[in-house]
Amino acid sequence: MRGLIAALFYLCASAALAGAQKYEPLSASVQAALHKAVSDSRPAVSSFKTPLEATDWLATMSPRLEKRIPDRNYRLDLLRSVHYEATRAGLDPQLVLGLIQVESGFRKYAVSSAGARGYMQVMPFWLKLLGRAEDSLFDLRTNLRYGCTILRHYLDLEKGDLYRALGRYNGSLGKPEYPNLVRAAWQNQWDYRPPLRLAGQTR
Repeated sequence: MRGLIAALFYLCASAALAGAQKYEPLSASVQAALHKAVSDSRPAVSSFKTPLEATDWLATMSPRLEKRIPDRNYRLDLLRSVHYEATRAGLDPQLVLGLIQVESGFRKYAVSSAGARGYMQVMPFWLKLLGRAEDSLFDLRTNLRYGCTILRHYLDLEKGDLYRALGRYNGSLGKPEYPNLVRAAWQNQWDYRPPLRLAGQTR
């Protein structure tokens, strides 16, 4: 019973704290850099160092997401995309999974009361701000690219302070609830430690 109450509290808290980035004017150089980051259409390549690393990571993460996304092929596509976009932006993929869990509960078409959209709850004003009005924030890879790029921008703005960067991402800068929820999801649900192997071991 206590577990059920705790789960309901967590879900309610997550929904209540799913906010949105706030519009802030950007310098021309920052705007140009962010535009380039979201526009880069390089062919998708694996972000894993080795096929074995990919197998281990996906085999660990996939079962944790199965209840939320039953379709295995789509689930693996989402996980590969999260890993790629997070790595590309210099972020921990597990952190991004924790953020998605809190922001949208892994609902592709989630829309917040403020109008934020998709998995990473990106505000539509970013499309106009970065000159990409034709982009769809409900597209899997587009949403992840914007979300990861925006979080990277906030981390740079806050000189690596993750607590403040997460606050900016959620539009709740200075309040502890949201950063604490993301950290909890990251560490408790999506923690990943690669299996130890002997030198030269391939399995």
